[in-house]
Amino acid sequence: MFGSRPRPPVFIATALSDPELVRRLVEENAPYFPVQRYFANQTEYDRVGGGAPMIVAPNFRGDWAYDEPLVEGVEPILHNERLIEGARKVFGAARVRPQIVYANLTWQLPFPQGGGHTDVTAYRGIDRTRYPLWLLGAMHNSGLFEEERVNIATAVAWFYRGSDGGFTYWPDGPDAPARVHEGAIHNTAIVGDNDFMFHRVNPVGDVAKGLPRGLTLDTSLVRSGGERWAVVEGDEVVGELAYPELRISVSWKAMVFRDADEERCYDTHSDDLDLSEVLRRFGADLEARGLPCDLPPNPLESVDFVALLNHAYPVRSPESLH
Repeated sequence: MFGSRPRPPVFIATALSDPELVRRLVEENAPYFPVQRYFANQTEYDRVGGGAPMIVAPNFRGDWAYDEPLVEGVEPILHNERLIEGARKVFGAARVRPQIVYANLTWQLPFPQGGGHTDVTAYRGIDRTRYPLWLLGAMHNSGLFEEERVNIATAVAWFYRGSDGGFTYWPDGPDAPARVHEGAIHNTAIVGDNDFMFHRVNPVGDVAKGLPRGLTLDTSLVRSGGERWAVVEGDEVVGELAYPELRISVSWKAMVFRDADEERCYDTHSDDLDLSEVLRRFGADLEARGLPCDLPPNPLESVDFVALLNHAYPVRSPESLH
């Protein structure tokens, strides 16, 4: 329910029976590109980044499953019974449908990521496969679309033996104290309600070195042989590292349904939203707030429209509340 506390997360002490599977998948599916490639501009990033400047850091993403495996060998993660059971517990769900697996590979991140972030939401008829992330973020913060929300369980599992790079999260809401999972995080997981639970990566790497300079959305992380990896920008190698220096986390997402009727509604599209209804609800609510607007001809491409929604429905993050 919009505005409620996140559902209490579940800790899993052993995420995978074969944690070396992650290393094999990482090595076999390079290269990787910056996470920021998901955003077209700073205004879009503001919707999920809480107003922090968009910095292209050596934090890379690999998509391994979406509704079906995208890379060979990911099935033991996608259909992991420990994660599925964790999702059942968090949501009290009768039905759990694994959907997404992606890997984050972080090298240097020598500063905390602000007050954290929440994950990308989904609604019946409106999701990240067809619509921009900023729209989904505005829908989430507005509270106007809760009847059509698709509840999503998220598990984050870590495959990293360094003493840095922990995980800070706010299980009791953004206005309550945070908790930190750090130290022996290798092959552990936390299953949570990450569409509502703010969370962030703690600093990774040598703080004194700072971030590598000159990274762009075209920077790539490539395997250069054996344990060696390189961060490459154009024809230039801007950083070199060994595999153990990569802080690797794997995110697993599943749609959860209270019962067969709710799942059937999703599958049959019998009560889906469409873009015209989304814009109608925004327009009516903005007018009621004293912020009437004439929709631009192409609202999904209008930076001004994105900025208006950012203003009307701001991110209520731990950073903004303290």
